[in-house]
Amino acid sequence: MALKPEVVFVLGAPGAGKGTQCKKIVDNFGFIHLSAGDLLRAERNTPGSQYGELIENHIRNGTIVPVEITCRLIEEAMKAASSNKFLIDGFPRNKDNLDGWNNEMGEKADVKFILFIDCSVEACVERCLKRGAEGSGRSDDNIKSLKKRFRTFHEDTLPIVKLYSEKGMVLKVDGAEDPETVFGQIQELFQKHS
Repeated sequence: MALKPEVVFVLGAPGAGKGTQCKKIVDNFGFIHLSAGDLLRAERNTPGSQYGELIENHIRNGTIVPVEITCRLIEEAMKAASSNKFLIDGFPRNKDNLDGWNNEMGEKADVKFILFIDCSVEACVERCLKRGAEGSGRSDDNIKSLKKRFRTFHEDTLPIVKLYSEKGMVLKVDGAEDPETVFGQIQELFQKHS
């Protein structure tokens, strides 16, 4: 029987540096990076996708795509991967996501911990607007979408971090530092826990 995939959820506010740090973890620790947002954006852009329009509406409105769709895309990406260790970035974003993950994937994958990249709203907004100005191609890197995304993060995602924290399964780093300093913190944690 194949080994269950090992999963680290990577959570943080929009612009906290999840994507940047995931790249560094992949390069140094042999994980495969699955971004829930990237998977959804790729599906949205796939010609003839039955979910494309639905996904775009959720992304533009800063709301959360139905969990069954996200779990299906994550599972397909895991099956196609060459490794058994995954960083899933930007997921679970709310209680519904977590319940859906537990129902769909709870028996199929082993969640090791959450890497929580904590960063001030001010720093995150500045990074997202800069990324948008530099042509990120993301329809949600603007102040109107960001306000909705931060509300969603505070109301829906932080309770997930708190829930896992109560189980002793959250490793937290300060995302406000420069990327190399943040990765230094992450490296120490991954050497101990992964």
